Amino acid sequence: MFRFETAGESHGECLVATLTGLPAGVPISLKAIDRELWRRQQGFGRGGRMKIETDQAHIVSGVRHSQTIGSPIAILIENKDWKNWTEILPVEQLAEGAGKNKPLTRPRPGHADLAGAIKYNFHDARYILERASARETTARVAVGAIAKAYLKEFGIDVLSHVIGVGEVKLQRNATWDELIALSEREDVLLGCVDPEVEQRMKAVVDEAYKTGDTVGGVFEVVVRGVPPGLGSHISWDSRLDGKLAQAIVSMQAVKGVEVGFAAEGAAAFGSKVQDTIGYDREEHKFTRGANRAGGLEGGMTNGQDILVRGMLKPISTLRRPLESVDLGTRDSAPAAYERSDVAVVPAAGVIGEAMVALVLAAAMNEKFGGDSLLEAKRNYDNYLEQVKNF
Repeated sequence: MFRFETAGESHGECLVATLTGLPAGVPISLKAIDRELWRRQQGFGRGGRMKIETDQAHIVSGVRHSQTIGSPIAILIENKDWKNWTEILPVEQLAEGAGKNKPLTRPRPGHADLAGAIKYNFHDARYILERASARETTARVAVGAIAKAYLKEFGIDVLSHVIGVGEVKLQRNATWDELIALSEREDVLLGCVDPEVEQRMKAVVDEAYKTGDTVGGVFEVVVRGVPPGLGSHISWDSRLDGKLAQAIVSMQAVKGVEVGFAAEGAAAFGSKVQDTIGYDREEHKFTRGANRAGGLEGGMTNGQDILVRGMLKPISTLRRPLESVDLGTRDSAPAAYERSDVAVVPAAGVIGEAMVALVLAAAMNEKFGGDSLLEAKRNYDNYLEQVKNF
């Protein structure tokens, strides 16, 4: 069973990620994992926390001599800000009067604060926000980098870019070469492949800075090299588009997901939406007239690029707080302010890459199995031969 889990609080000692089910023999590079962690921290509009943390993965099990060994992988990522919170969030209760307290009793609209406080019967939402924080996604990106390494062994690549910030939208498709160049940048602004559009996106973020507001946007994850036949049509929970949608919406602040050109298709006639089918006799393969389906039909991959978009709402923490209620007094009060970001769409794209990679790695593992990478590759090659001879 391919499965990952994360643990840790935003201001706790560290974040923890575990990954089980990966075969032995997958090459793992700490440098590559740390590069993904670095990418997650970049982008115009990030808050002060990014100046404190320099995220690095510390693998404590499951990888030896730069290869997976088939056992569970465990990763630790230090929170450097922990030194400022050791007396605020201690594991054991300190003596009365000792330590510090930083309660959050004025829940933020749009955040997990109020719903979580009611659910767990906390009159201080501190424990809720610590785990609900998007800081948790650091651990997801770390295990996602390992999933990417696994997919890379089969010629599958996962990249992302930003196609919208506020009302500013990229009105064209990005080329694969543009996505590669974007992923290799050392200076990340807003993760858009078009410099002119990116500058207009920056102006939207600048306006949010000036007014004490926040702004959301849309990111797109693109996957190239996926074979046809991952996922299944036979049951609701085996459909791969459903799994991908759940993975993206599980991300903090993501409120919507689109596979392919779903919104555009919903407003058009079927004759303009479906991807026509052809056949190349020289190449002995089926061809498609377009990719409006986003690489998925009937819950299965069809061999084209996978296109998945996440719609990110503006971050809930505003420097100019909205109206709320104090949990103790029940009186009206401005919502609490925690150090936060103004825009996080580029980071969300990197997190989206990780989530898509993890879903696809699980699907590859389910279909081709194998206790070792060699065995999985042999199964994969046999399947590709079957597809070729179909």
